[in-house]
Amino acid sequence: MKKKKPVSEIMTTDVFTADVDKDTLFDVKDLILSKNLRHVPVVRGKKLVGIISKTDIDRLIFSRVFEDEEDADEAVLEMLKIEQVMTHSPKVVSPDATVREVAEILAHEEFHALPVTEGNRLVGIVTTTDVIKYMLTQY
Repeated sequence: MKKKKPVSEIMTTDVFTADVDKDTLFDVKDLILSKNLRHVPVVRGKKLVGIISKTDIDRLIFSRVFEDEEDADEAVLEMLKIEQVMTHSPKVVSPDATVREVAEILAHEEFHALPVTEGNRLVGIVTTTDVIKYMLTQY
C-alpha cells in the first residue's frame, strides 16, 4: 500500500456546490436527488463556507415519513435558508494530505465527507466511499 498517496489522487474535483447567496434549500434538495449526492459543499463565490448533507435535508422533509405532507415540506424549505441548515466552517483537508490522514479523520470524527481546499478555495471533496475504493485497489 502506498502510505504517502495524496488525497488529490482520489478526491472528486468536479464538485457540485450550492451558493449560499444564490441557491435555496429547494435547489439543494433537487441537486442531491438528481445527482444522487450525500454531501454538498456550500460556497460564497469560490470560498467554502459550509457543507450540507442529504441527512440535513431529510430531517426537514416530512413527506418521507407521513403521506401527503408535500405542502409541509415546501413550507419548511421556503422558511429556512441554506445558512440555517448547513454546517458552518466544516473540517477540511488540503490536497496534499495523505489518504491515511483523511481515513483517520473520517474514522475518528465520524464524518462521511471532507471538503478539500487550498486556502479557503474549494478544490475537491473526498468521501468515505473514495477512501474505501482506494483501499480495495490495494488488496
